[in-house]
Amino acid sequence: VGGEQISSIGRGLCVLLGISLEDTQRELEHMVRKILNLRVFEDESGKHWSKSVMDKQYEVLCVSQFTLQCILKGNKPDYHMAMPTEQAESFYNNFLEQLRKAYKPELVKDGKFGAYMQVHIQNDGPVTIELESPAATVDPKQLTKLEKQQQRKEKTRTKVPSESSRERNAPRNKDDPSASSGAEGDVSSEREP
Repeated sequence: VGGEQISSIGRGLCVLLGISLEDTQRELEHMVRKILNLRVFEDESGKHWSKSVMDKQYEVLCVSQFTLQCILKGNKPDYHMAMPTEQAESFYNNFLEQLRKAYKPELVKDGKFGAYMQVHIQNDGPVTIELESPAATVDPKQLTKLEKQQQRKEKTRTKVPSESSRERNAPRNKDDPSASSGAEGDVSSEREP
């Protein structure tokens, strides 16, 4: 931060935490359990995906990352799904507190909330795993305008078959010499776009 190293860890996990508007204490507790128990390390015999950060007594570095809540509007990032700064800072500090209570406080490090940081990660593998809290049942009244638009687009895509799927599903006349079974292959360059 500002050219100064404020935190570092040795072997362990780098957690980039994106906090959503809808996140609650329930999601926080779920994520703490998942992070500490995620089996991504090898055991003593070299078997991969066997041990957690707690099993190996490795360190955890947490970085608040609101950009993980990005929704693209065309090519422009929109962060309205991220929890506002004041609430998010309290949530993030609570997350760190719960992580330290569930593990060893001296093995849990963090960056500086809200600061512009240069994060250097040496990925071993590389292995990057996206964890999501369990999806809560969504009340349609709570959906944002953008989510509703996305759902309408998806429904429209599934209802309107493409021209090529209509061609595949069209009945074929077995007496018509121009009717193809498809066995000869698709010659897409002969078709009109």
